Amino acid sequence: MKLFISDLHFFHRNLNTKMDMRGFEDEFQMNEYIIERWNKKVTNKDEVYILGDFSFGDAVKTQEVLDRLKGRLYLIKGNHEKYLDFRRFDTSRFIWVKDYEEIHDNKRKIILSHYPIMCYNGQYRFDGDNNPKTYMLYGHVHNTYDEVLINNYINMVRNSKKLMLHTGEEDNIPCNMINCFCMFSDYQPLTLDEWIEVDRERREKMNSSI
Repeated sequence: MKLFISDLHFFHRNLNTKMDMRGFEDEFQMNEYIIERWNKKVTNKDEVYILGDFSFGDAVKTQEVLDRLKGRLYLIKGNHEKYLDFRRFDTSRFIWVKDYEEIHDNKRKIILSHYPIMCYNGQYRFDGDNNPKTYMLYGHVHNTYDEVLINNYINMVRNSKKLMLHTGEEDNIPCNMINCFCMFSDYQPLTLDEWIEVDRERREKMNSSI
């Protein structure tokens, strides 16, 4: 099973009182909660794709956390992966470490990037039932005003029409960008289908409040 999550920020104490307002007593309580939630969902056979900003800790601390997490881990680098620069850090816990990747899951292409990509590869591809075949999974913006702007962009694109080559008819433009921010899933890695549902429910609430 392929699972996805972003911006866990292990050891990042300030996120409990600033920006995310996670509300834990300290970074250690936060770490333990995330590890518990992770291992409750993930098995050692699962593939977990981390979309950046895994840890704010040093090489030794980050290694200790990694050793406690289940799953086969893949890392898309974010802007807070400083532990990777330490010679003492053993990257072998990750199957690979990359800046960007495209994978497939149940005949769907998934674009993996820490940073949101507005015009992503495969955006206009559809399957035989006229369902979009490509999803862009990102992180970085947490639940900040930047995410509000991205949501506005997504709504604008989805409400725009153009001539679609696969049908020869004018239709709404697909825009399947999903923020896999860990707090949206209560710190559990989720499958693509689970993220699609989380994203749908979140957008319904946002749109109903407008």
